Amino acid sequence: MRLRSPASGFTLIELVVTLALVGLVALLSMPLFEITATRLREAELRAALREIRAALDAYKTAVDTGIVPKSAAESGYPPSLDVLAAGVESPKSMTGRRVVFLRRVPRDPFSPDPTLEPSQQWATRSYGSPPDDPQPGEDVFDVASRSPRKGLNGVAYREW
Repeated sequence: MRLRSPASGFTLIELVVTLALVGLVALLSMPLFEITATRLREAELRAALREIRAALDAYKTAVDTGIVPKSAAESGYPPSLDVLAAGVESPKSMTGRRVVFLRRVPRDPFSPDPTLEPSQQWATRSYGSPPDDPQPGEDVFDVASRSPRKGLNGVAYREW
C-alpha cells in the first residue's frame, strides 16, 4: 500500500466529477428558486391589493358617515389613489386635521413599468364601469395589477 505525499493534490478526474455534481445541484435548484421568488412577489401583490382596497372602503365609509364631504354628483369613492395618501380636509375636525387613509400608495410588484409612480402602476376601475369591462373614470372603485402575466395558480394578476 502506497501513501500519498502531502504535496500531491486532487486528480483531474476527481475535480471534474466534483464540478459536475455541483453544477447538477445548481441546475436542479434554479427552478425552485424562481418559484420561491414568484411566490414572494405574489404575496406582496396580495398585501398591496388588500391594503388599497381597505383604504378605498375606509374612504367610502368616511364619506357615508359625513367625515369626508361629497357633492350630490359624486359616488363617494376617491377621485384618485393619491387622495388616499395625501388625505382630505374634514369639516367635522375642529383642529383642521386631514383624514389620511394610506401612509403611501404601495407599488405593484409585477408592474410592467417600475419607473412609474406607485399610484400610476395600478389599473383603476371607476364606480360606473361594468365589472366585465373595468374602465377608469372620475373615481376609484377598485384596483388591479396591469401585469399581463398569470400567477402560479393560473389566474391572471389583473383579475386578482
